[in-house]
Amino acid sequence: MNPISPRVLLVRGMLAGLLAGAAAFLVAYLLGESKVDAAIAIEEAAAAGHDHGEEAPVSRALQATAGLGTGVLLYGVALGGIAALIYCYALGRIGRFGPRATAALVTGGLFVTMTLVPFFKYPANPPAVGDPDTATRRTVLYLLMIALSALLAAAALILGRRLAPRMGNWNASVVASLAFVAVIGASYALLPGINEVPADFPAALIWQFRLASLAIQAALWTTFGLAFGYLAERALVPGVAAKEAVQPTG
Repeated sequence: MNPISPRVLLVRGMLAGLLAGAAAFLVAYLLGESKVDAAIAIEEAAAAGHDHGEEAPVSRALQATAGLGTGVLLYGVALGGIAALIYCYALGRIGRFGPRATAALVTGGLFVTMTLVPFFKYPANPPAVGDPDTATRRTVLYLLMIALSALLAAAALILGRRLAPRMGNWNASVVASLAFVAVIGASYALLPGINEVPADFPAALIWQFRLASLAIQAALWTTFGLAFGYLAERALVPGVAAKEAVQPTG
């Protein structure tokens, strides 16, 4: 593979993140917005007869289209840049994998550490679920879980690399993974739980919303991994771009 400036991969990562954000927006609009609307309807019905105050300055239709799209696209670009920097460090350091395989491993690891691990402790909830007075506390705990997961994943990688010369790559990876799971389990037990779901809120709607949230993240990371793997390979492997450019079209 060619030595290449990290800036090149950073730009390609942000481009892949933009594509991933577009895919995530499509899934969010098709799967998630109906659940949000249903939760808002329940919240408004519960508040019937009370003073609603001023109307929201941004309409619900605008929130579900331009607002959602802008937020998800910016989120995808930011994550794409971060993932590209992590990829630059991981390339050649986690085994003899090609650019696409490395992109898949990095993307899968980020999906687990940044999405799945925090989700199982603090799953997403629709509007009308949660006390507004505890919003800051819930946000801090969720971000803490993400940071803790990332740090423990990095520690597991270091442990696996140190054990590899004595135990072999496979055994070292298994031991490091089990250690990660064990410490994450302990973290789940030690960190405070949050259960603010009203007793009369439909359980089916909560789980539909949570599954939609997971589907959005899965679409984001899957699209990024495929797109970035392709773009990184074109930049890193000699002759790939040139070969594609001269391929006959008929």
